Amino acid sequence: MRRLVLIGLLGMVAFTACEAKKTTTAPIATPSSGAVPTHAQGKLRTIRLWLGASELSAEMAVTPMQEATGMMFRTNLDENAGMIFPLPYPQRAAFWMTNCPLPLTAAYIDPQGEILEIHELHANDSSSVFSDAPNIYYVLEVNQGWFARHHIETGTIIRTEKGTLGETFIRSTQ
Repeated sequence: MRRLVLIGLLGMVAFTACEAKKTTTAPIATPSSGAVPTHAQGKLRTIRLWLGASELSAEMAVTPMQEATGMMFRTNLDENAGMIFPLPYPQRAAFWMTNCPLPLTAAYIDPQGEILEIHELHANDSSSVFSDAPNIYYVLEVNQGWFARHHIETGTIIRTEKGTLGETFIRSTQ
């Protein structure tokens, strides 16, 4: 009987530890997360996004290296272009601009594709810009001021030709 109680207690401790690990957040590509890329990555596969009446072509940073490199070392970005980062799980996101000479604006987006926050990112700034919300599942970077110029605000839902962001990215990874 003691063994069963001990096994039960150990199982509860292991389950609790796994749950705590899931909720831990780690910034994407922060200076403390290890190696920093040394050159720009080539153009990534793109997807068309609709934000209200506005459309843009977003490169998809879907691997850890693509996420870590992001827009680093790039010197231009077309007006209606950007980069989307589907995160591995909902989290308190953090992005930074080390080695990125372009000033950008980032939308922090929930699992349903709703923009919860919009943050200005300053060129070559190594400070992490954290989300206030704990459930960010996507981040969309565009030229600084793009959201304002296109009257895109928090609450806007982002869609693709395949439907919602969840339908697009979850379906494509299965």
